[in-house]
Amino acid sequence: MEIDKNSPIPIYHQLYGILKSKIEEDQMKPGDYLPSENKLAQMYGVSRLTVRQALSELAEEGLIEKQRGKGTIIIQPKNIENLTVLRGFTDEARMTGHSASSIVIKNRLVDAPVIVMEKLNLPVGSKVVLLKRLRLLDNVPYAIEWAYINPAIDTRVLNILEMDMSKSSLYEFFRNTLKLKMQYADETLEVTVATSESAKLLNISPGDCVVLRRRFTYVYNERCVEYVQSLYRGDKYKFNIRLRAR
Repeated sequence: MEIDKNSPIPIYHQLYGILKSKIEEDQMKPGDYLPSENKLAQMYGVSRLTVRQALSELAEEGLIEKQRGKGTIIIQPKNIENLTVLRGFTDEARMTGHSASSIVIKNRLVDAPVIVMEKLNLPVGSKVVLLKRLRLLDNVPYAIEWAYINPAIDTRVLNILEMDMSKSSLYEFFRNTLKLKMQYADETLEVTVATSESAKLLNISPGDCVVLRRRFTYVYNERCVEYVQSLYRGDKYKFNIRLRAR
C-alpha cells in the first residue's frame, strides 16, 4: 500500500489507514513496536508531522501507545461492551469470543450496606451475600466486582456460599437454579482512579483511570435481586451505547 499524493484524502489519513490495516491483518501484532517517526517518514515519503498526525489517530482508537524511552507499541484492542442488553460478565465474554474466569476474594454473609437495604427494600440488620471477585478475560484482570445478592428473593441464594464461584456464572445461577427472569437494570458509569489496593489486583498503577459501574438488577414485581459495584480497567474496556431518536 502506498501514499497517493494526488488523492483528495489527506496524506496523514492515508498513512493512518495503511498502518491500521497492517494491525488489523496481523502484519503487526500487539507487543510489536512501530518504526520510529523518522523511519516511517522515510518509508512512506512523508513529513514527520504527517506521521505524528497518523499516529495520533491510531492512539485515539486505542491501537497504539507511546512509551517513554521505548517508542510506540501496538496494544491489545479494548474489549467493547454494548450497554443496550442486560448481560453478566460471563455472558458478555462469550458474546465477544473471550474466555471468562474469576478469582474469588470474598464469598460470605455480611450486614447489608445502607444503599443496599434501601434498593433491595430490606429491614435494618438484614444480611446479604457479598460475592467479591476479580474478573478476568483470557486470564488477564479486567475488573473487580462486588455483588450484594438478596436472599429475600429466594433462600436458595444462600447456596452461593457453598459454590465455587471462580467457575460459576452468577446470572446462570439466577436463570437455571432460581428460575429468575431479569426484567431490567439501572446502571451508572463514572470515571475515577484506581486506589493502591484495586491497582494491585488489576495489575495497573495507582491513579490509573478506571470506570466505576453501579448496577441494580430487578426481577419480578420490581424486586431488586442484586446490587453490583464494579471497577473496570480504563485501558482494557470501552462501552458502546446505541441512542435512538425520539
